[in-house]
Amino acid sequence: MAAPTTLKGPGRDFLDWPFFDDSHKALAEKLDAFAASGALSNIDHSDTDKACRAIVKALGQAGLLDAATGAGGSQPIDSRAACLTRETLAWHDGLADFAFAMQGLGTGAIGLSGSEELRRTVLPKAQSGEWISAFALSEKEAGSDVAAMACVARKDGDHYILDGEKTWISNGGIADVYTVFVRTGEAPGTRGISALVVLADDPGFSIAERIDVIAPHPLATIRFENCRIPASRLLGSPGEGFKIAMRTLDIFRASVAAAALGFAKRALDESVAYAKARPMFGNHLSDLQLTQAAFGDMAAEIDAGALLTYRAAWRRDVQGLPTTKEAAMAKMVATENAQSVIDRAVQIFGGRGVKSGEITESLYREIRALRIYEGATEVQKLIIARELLKA
Repeated sequence: MAAPTTLKGPGRDFLDWPFFDDSHKALAEKLDAFAASGALSNIDHSDTDKACRAIVKALGQAGLLDAATGAGGSQPIDSRAACLTRETLAWHDGLADFAFAMQGLGTGAIGLSGSEELRRTVLPKAQSGEWISAFALSEKEAGSDVAAMACVARKDGDHYILDGEKTWISNGGIADVYTVFVRTGEAPGTRGISALVVLADDPGFSIAERIDVIAPHPLATIRFENCRIPASRLLGSPGEGFKIAMRTLDIFRASVAAAALGFAKRALDESVAYAKARPMFGNHLSDLQLTQAAFGDMAAEIDAGALLTYRAAWRRDVQGLPTTKEAAMAKMVATENAQSVIDRAVQIFGGRGVKSGEITESLYREIRALRIYEGATEVQKLIIARELLKA
């Protein structure tokens, strides 16, 4: 993610919370050992595509993609494990968090609604890191408003033929398998959307444009021109695509909050270490009450987000209850609070905080997108209100 640090990794005191069991403590040890092995620091991040492929391979070889793919589809996804993994990877390396998350988001719908053949074909390869996956929902005129989707698929015998474009597709350009949501027209609005699996070598599929963003990762606009795929790659039934997309996002939305926690915790850890060492007015920056007040705010904001995040994951894993509202709360609070925490960290570091290559500068770029993707903060507020009004 950026400059070297003497810090070894995130604190683990929160694993004593009642949301976790021994398996999560074992996973934390495995994650810490993976980070300490140099598996991430030895990867050249100057070529984002190449780095992302290398990270996915390394995560797969370490067995860490199990938490994203449900052990290749052999077991349900454990939300707490996914969150814990994202939080840890985000603390260490933003691209590693991205690579892990997309292996889950890109294949989550296949695990939920794919045929046995599709599950056997795709999920083990995603788990091992052999295949990279992508989730293709957004369009230029259909981001938060999914009902405005224009990309279409028409049935032609035992095949579907796709036409149109998807944009802001993470892993676009390097993915081997894409879960694509298209309009099939069974009903108006979201009830006429279906989910299909497209492989990168399918005729008629292409990369229309690569997109550069402030926190570099593989991102593209993808295009379908008379793209013919077998109807056996339909997920669920025709017209169920929107429900499948929302079920997938419900699983992984809390993990976005967890990634925000990882970024925020890194910012606080770096700020504390820096302030304790930085001479200021005959003492240290950490001795100033304004600095201490900032640390108090930062720590409380992080814990508030963490409690909401792991509450949502625990509710899904242990109670088996819907988490639409809880995951939306977690994502909203954790990402907004992380932005605040990281902004304070930049302020504490002063001029050094905005220097290119510094950890605070990198974190500032990393956190911004999390308040937008998988449902912007404003959308999360609407989701929460909608769930409240149902009662």
